[in-house]
Amino acid sequence: MALINWQKEFQPLIKKYKGKKHPLDYRNTYQLVVMVILSAQDSDRNINKIAPAFFNAFPDLKSLSQVTAETLYPFVSKVRNFRNKTKWLLEIAATLKDDKNIPKTMEDLTALPGIGRKSANVIMRETGVPAEGIIVDLHVVRVAPRIGIANGTDPKKIEKQLMDAHDPKDWGEVGMAISFLGREICRPTNPKCTECVMKNVCAYYKEQVA
Repeated sequence: MALINWQKEFQPLIKKYKGKKHPLDYRNTYQLVVMVILSAQDSDRNINKIAPAFFNAFPDLKSLSQVTAETLYPFVSKVRNFRNKTKWLLEIAATLKDDKNIPKTMEDLTALPGIGRKSANVIMRETGVPAEGIIVDLHVVRVAPRIGIANGTDPKKIEKQLMDAHDPKDWGEVGMAISFLGREICRPTNPKCTECVMKNVCAYYKEQVA
């Protein structure tokens, strides 16, 4: 069987979603960082719902750095794991103090509490800085192996496989493109395979039509 040139085959998918804003409805980098931390193990929809009241009360890192966890709880109590997330947000606010101090590199972002590689990749992609990795969210963990470009369920291993298969210039877009594909077309059940730009090389689709 011929090896698939994933770099080439992914271009239509990358083109389809290139530059499309993340589903989190943020207005600036501060809001993005807060919402990315809150959205871990929770839905973007839920975080978008609680965000307006949160940012009305705490419009920037400076205001956030001046409150206690008890002050924050009413605004985030409907978020999964809200106590830990509150702790992380207050630590970040105390460390950075001002929105202009928010870092934009993988090393500096992942040094902050509550920010792993996935969150850092999202922040870097949305703020337009050169990618140092590939976003691997729950959709990517499910869809990348289904297509056949990766295997397993470990996000770090899947990220490495995706990085090996793509030119660094595409790293910033490929993960989000797979994520959007998973949200819109490649659903867990009844995926819309006939509408998918990846169907010519997709392992799952080949099995369905075999």
